[in-house]
Amino acid sequence: MERPLLGRRRLLELAGIGVGASALTACTDGIAPPETPRPVPPGPTATALPAPAAPLTVRTSSGSFVSAFRPGIASHWSLAAPELPPGGAQPELPVAVFLHGLNGSHAVLLEDLAAHEPLQRHLDAGGTPFAIAAVDGGNTWWHPRADGSDAQSMLVKEFVPFLGSQGYDLGRIGLFGISMGGFGSLLLASQGRLPGVRAVAAMSPAVWNHYDPRQDSAFDGPADFAAHDVFALRPRLAAVPKRIDCGTGDDLAATVRAYRAGLPGEVEGGFRPGGHDYSYWRSVLPEVLSFLGYNLA
Repeated sequence: MERPLLGRRRLLELAGIGVGASALTACTDGIAPPETPRPVPPGPTATALPAPAAPLTVRTSSGSFVSAFRPGIASHWSLAAPELPPGGAQPELPVAVFLHGLNGSHAVLLEDLAAHEPLQRHLDAGGTPFAIAAVDGGNTWWHPRADGSDAQSMLVKEFVPFLGSQGYDLGRIGLFGISMGGFGSLLLASQGRLPGVRAVAAMSPAVWNHYDPRQDSAFDGPADFAAHDVFALRPRLAAVPKRIDCGTGDDLAATVRAYRAGLPGEVEGGFRPGGHDYSYWRSVLPEVLSFLGYNLA
């Protein structure tokens, strides 16, 4: 899909962010723009405008907290956001929340995926400025479990409100994730627990159309599967912009195809050579961030 680009000077008028000191023990350090930005050809309606006096630069922050929904466990988080020059109006930036996969953590976003790098290239190309954030969810599959943990409620009731307290626009939220986190993103978007969700993207989502006892790490039994059946919930995504990608060499490719085929409305993304690994996910991430930025504008 062709996406019109916004001029840099207009971006500076529209968006801004100040990531201050956090009550959740935040620390911040700068990340310089890459030496060779990824070129993005302008769409037919794009208009070239003069470059701003100062570039948008991605900066990161991190911290931790103990969740009421994961008692006794320190939940760590990471965030990357464009920093604008001080002065003038500073509207709230939208934010895209990343859900990690099985045996992953918040660190996947900025370490394994190095998502701040394609985010910087997205900004350098004139894309909509937005933040990306991640939090530890454990191996909970991002829904309530029989052991009492509930990473989805932690995200909805604690982490996202925290992002709001830091100045991010909770009326413009994106969701994206890989594997288990792809499933979790689709589930959360389908359930409508975050009214501000404007787009959802899933990379190699771990989705199934029936319960299998071998999925015991994902569900606590047939009733738990039925309560969180993303296939049955597909009609609820009719009005939500969505993108789903999967590698053709991924063992999940067949069920991902079946899931995509039954989704209402347009579905971006698709299938290309690749497996269920970070090499594939890094290859599609720039397009995922472009999709999120366009829909969070």
